[in-house]
Amino acid sequence: MIDEREGLEGMLEIMREHDLDAVTVRSGDQTYELVLRVEGYAGPPPAATGAEALPGPVPRAQAPVAAANYKKVAAPIIGVFYRSSSPGSEPFVQIGDRVEVGQVLCILEAMKLMNEITSDYAGIVRRILPENGALVSLGEEMFWIEP
Repeated sequence: MIDEREGLEGMLEIMREHDLDAVTVRSGDQTYELVLRVEGYAGPPPAATGAEALPGPVPRAQAPVAAANYKKVAAPIIGVFYRSSSPGSEPFVQIGDRVEVGQVLCILEAMKLMNEITSDYAGIVRRILPENGALVSLGEEMFWIEP
């Protein structure tokens, strides 16, 4: 077993040193999971980790983590993310909407071309990660769909 305070401080140092958002360590029958919080996120705190015993603020924000069964739709190109076909139009999808394979999820604008991005999965949209008008990178997660 690891000394709890010393071990947690060591894990935080490793996270900072290697620029990690989360780390899970098992020692004997104990499991320690440290997750850096997203700045401004008002959701529920992570499961008890023991990190609250450590002094001072956590330096980096943590990206949200998808459930294991969620299918992820990633950007196939670099481009500007648009939720609708034009300003003032209804978004293609909202959180909680049921989508089908081939349904348009968003538009990525690249080099003045509007590219419709369709779903490879049928299911419920559980999360839309980029903000409307944000630049997304190749491979960046945009949607989480629960089959």
